[in-house]
Amino acid sequence: MTLRLHDTLERRQVDFTPVDPDGPVTFYTCGPTVYDYAHIGNFRSFLNADVLRRTLEFLGHEVRHVMNITDVGHMTEDGVADGGGEDKMAVAGRRLLESKKSGTLPDDVEIDPTDPLAIADFYAAAFIEDARLLGLTVVEDADADPTLMPRPTQWVDEMIALIERLIEGGNAYVGGDGAVYFSVTSFPDYGRLSGNSLEGLKEGEGGRVNEANQAAKRHPADFLLWKPDATHLMRWPSPWGEGYPGWHLECSAMALGLLAPSEGEHAGTIDIHSGGEDNIFPHHECEIAQSCAATGASRFARYWFHTRHLVVEGEKMSKSRGNFFTVRDILARGATPAALRLELVRTHYRQNANFTLQGLRDCGRMVDRWCRLRDALEAGRVVAGEGPGPLESAIPAFTEAISDDLNLARAIGVLNEAVSAGRVDEDAIGDPDRAAAELAALRRMDHVLGVLDRNEAPTSDADDDLAIEVESRIVARSEAKSRKDWAAADAIRDELAAMGVAIKDGPEGTTWSRIVE
Repeated sequence: MTLRLHDTLERRQVDFTPVDPDGPVTFYTCGPTVYDYAHIGNFRSFLNADVLRRTLEFLGHEVRHVMNITDVGHMTEDGVADGGGEDKMAVAGRRLLESKKSGTLPDDVEIDPTDPLAIADFYAAAFIEDARLLGLTVVEDADADPTLMPRPTQWVDEMIALIERLIEGGNAYVGGDGAVYFSVTSFPDYGRLSGNSLEGLKEGEGGRVNEANQAAKRHPADFLLWKPDATHLMRWPSPWGEGYPGWHLECSAMALGLLAPSEGEHAGTIDIHSGGEDNIFPHHECEIAQSCAATGASRFARYWFHTRHLVVEGEKMSKSRGNFFTVRDILARGATPAALRLELVRTHYRQNANFTLQGLRDCGRMVDRWCRLRDALEAGRVVAGEGPGPLESAIPAFTEAISDDLNLARAIGVLNEAVSAGRVDEDAIGDPDRAAAELAALRRMDHVLGVLDRNEAPTSDADDDLAIEVESRIVARSEAKSRKDWAAADAIRDELAAMGVAIKDGPEGTTWSRIVE
């Protein structure tokens, strides 16, 4: 079955076809900036990229997936195309130094706050540990091939070479302040991904222009490629003086160097580029401009995949609100990695997701139920029957759901219905061959979800089939609404109310809660 995927650049769903039908799908993900622990909003984006990668594998594709770990150049004012403020690694060093002086630095943080590479190494290791717990496949790949998780500090020479190509091609210039800028007027498609116009950017639309260096540039929207600065915390020699690269440059250099063909019809083009929706502008817009200008390719990435934001209990995540969570915070509350992973991916990636503790608990119970069935199937306990079992029979509908722009809500509904239909022989070995086939089907569907092997000590009580039933009914109601069968949708709402469940439709999808008398 062909994967239908929403492409941000085209603003519509399109059929996925790889650049090279005979080679691996080339996939680049913008990874973390390692100046602090990654929060669950960051991980929602990374996990959705992982689900896309797993879906491609489910559908029979080989995937070469690269995710960078940003250890330099990402500025505090990253909504401005040419960067502003200061390097986030410098901010991290100052924060850690203040904590060390005040005696509030956690015991597990043993870093020299004046060494940016030591800071990056510490938080990169923390990220990899969290990512491994949540099942990011790229981390497992990088154990065998570290180039799949590159760091910009190791790619500065390639960035300098890319700048030189852009200058030679007339797409970049040395400004009046000695910095090197990309000339946006040299690239007619600049703004196509984000929908920005050069005229709007010229007027400083949305605060997206750095006012501090306007006199040095040819156009207000021209963005930084190299900044000479002999006092910057992290700096390297270059033809334009000792300094540091612009923060968009790193991903172009690494994606082109590690994934894109260097010659032939598709030179300079990769299959998929992913990130959070906040990466669309300026980061990905600038990546497209500098990459295509350097290589002459018409597309840098054939498909752009962006995950929308995460809110917590209906509110923007904020430390001041007390609802700012890292992966470690959630696991410390007793949640399993499987429950957290499922809670972060079950809402469609193009909808804002509402993370709730109730939802986390419900996901935990759902995974527990799947794990109990897995354990029974591994023991061969299944009632004999004719033909394929319910899990085997669910594969086509599951495949159809995930092929529809990663419709995980529908896919989970399909799996839950199959699990409910599965008949297990609790007392004796039933039909081992049938159990093996059913187990293989369950494992195949879990390749996309990635939860069965990340669930600690599944519970033995089955008192929470309510959550499974509610999720299944919500999927059925959504399908009824898509058919404009309003009577059926209302009937399902009434059924849920009779079960003691209230549902609420919102921008992030349909949420539910138990009715309290």
